[in-house]
Amino acid sequence: MPVVLRTSNELPGAYRRWAAITGTPTMKCDPARAVAGIGAALENAFEAIASDWLELGRELSRHPSSKLAHAPSCAANVSDLGLMLAWTRLVSDWAGARETTLVVCDDPWMFRHLRRFDGVDAGRAPGLLGKTVGLWLRGYAARTRAALRMFRAAQALRFQRTRMNRETAALLVYGHPASNDQGDDGYFGDLMKKLPALQRVLHVDCAVGRARQLAQDGRTYSLHGFGSPGRALALPFSKWRPAATGPNHWLVRRAAVLEGGTGQGAMLAWQAHCHRKWLEIVRPKVVAWPWENHSWERDFVRRAKAAGARTVGYQHSVVGRQMLNYSPGSNADGEANLPDLILTSGQATRDRLQTMGVPTGRMKVGGALRFSDCSEMVGDAQGPVYVALPFDAAVAGQMVAACRVVRRRSFLVKDHPMSPFEFEPGNNLTRTDNRLADEVPTAAVLYAATTVGLEAVLGGLPTLRFRPNDRIAMDILPDAVSVAAVDAGGLPDALKNLKKPGMLSPDSLFAPVVINVWQKALNPDD
Repeated sequence: MPVVLRTSNELPGAYRRWAAITGTPTMKCDPARAVAGIGAALENAFEAIASDWLELGRELSRHPSSKLAHAPSCAANVSDLGLMLAWTRLVSDWAGARETTLVVCDDPWMFRHLRRFDGVDAGRAPGLLGKTVGLWLRGYAARTRAALRMFRAAQALRFQRTRMNRETAALLVYGHPASNDQGDDGYFGDLMKKLPALQRVLHVDCAVGRARQLAQDGRTYSLHGFGSPGRALALPFSKWRPAATGPNHWLVRRAAVLEGGTGQGAMLAWQAHCHRKWLEIVRPKVVAWPWENHSWERDFVRRAKAAGARTVGYQHSVVGRQMLNYSPGSNADGEANLPDLILTSGQATRDRLQTMGVPTGRMKVGGALRFSDCSEMVGDAQGPVYVALPFDAAVAGQMVAACRVVRRRSFLVKDHPMSPFEFEPGNNLTRTDNRLADEVPTAAVLYAATTVGLEAVLGGLPTLRFRPNDRIAMDILPDAVSVAAVDAGGLPDALKNLKKPGMLSPDSLFAPVVINVWQKALNPDD
């Protein structure tokens, strides 16, 4: 058979080449016979299945509980359903080839999904019941802990619901570390200083202490204050319950069990409950938020429009071709679940959203509220390499491991602000808390799935995109930008042949703020 499917505990004695599905240990496999270039192959397969995931996401989005999940919105940074579809494409191709490939898979759902293909010789499937029950128990425990936190938060901040001005304009934001009580926000910059009547509402991800700190400005409030403590006690039972049918039913079941094995359902259910009550009580006329078209946002758009509020989504970061969540293609209601107006940070991102199906008439360039300095950065060919770690801890771990073995190079490692990553400094690795623009002159920037890579390109620094060997680290760069992608094996040579990126106009991506556009969009009387 062209594909021999086995678990890591049942490897055949002889095989020509092998590949391991994400999460499967590979200690018993011969590194010399690993499928070459698997990271690049996975990326290509992911782009090939993009339309399939969007279609599947649209079907999944029709279920009422889809607002509690990430898989239906095709958000590859928080759901690996697309990754599993990409692996499926690769294994299906290998099953039709002449060369025999050993595929090692310890994932019980993925194993059962793959063994149905012609050309696949499957061994004994890994156990399913134990893992399912374990994740079921862990999920209920996590949601119970979350419920208790939300109960306490609702009680602690309940007084805020009577203090917020009614029928005005508001920003709905996450509790970003860069936000403060002086009018600065991690997503909307100094917009609150320019528009004094604007209020700020914090997502339920923001802890009580942090919410109180930010509320000292007299214009910031927490969604927790609008939630019912009694409703919080029902959160342990909130999770995504899709109807798993069709050829991908094993993958849908897998996604539901994995997402259900966390406290995510409770947090998203609480978010939906709180924003619904906030809309009912405050009845804002305009709401703007950092828009990424996640499932909870689609629910929010529906409820806000029903409450008579104008919705303004801010495309606040970047939109790469692999960021499928921005596409309305997975929306069950299509364009109806998009904000009334989407303000983009530049013309390039506006164009990218248009190619993804967002109607041109719903978009305007509002300018970049987050990125103000795109000036050229000073490089030093003999300096350290700045390593910008992504939100995904697994990819961050691969990046750190790849840097450790590079000789005659030093690395400054900066973790993601919303996802701290612990590693042991030493030898050639040093931890830094400085932003790229504030760091000493560097030789190059190594990044994965973070806008630091784009900052480096705009600053004229040699830039490398890290490509992990078993998963997708989304290429967040816009169409006009291209940098070399390297895996762990290719990193040493890439660092010996560094090249500056081509010149690119920063304004096409991070345009100057058009304040009159923002004023008009957020004017509650318009």
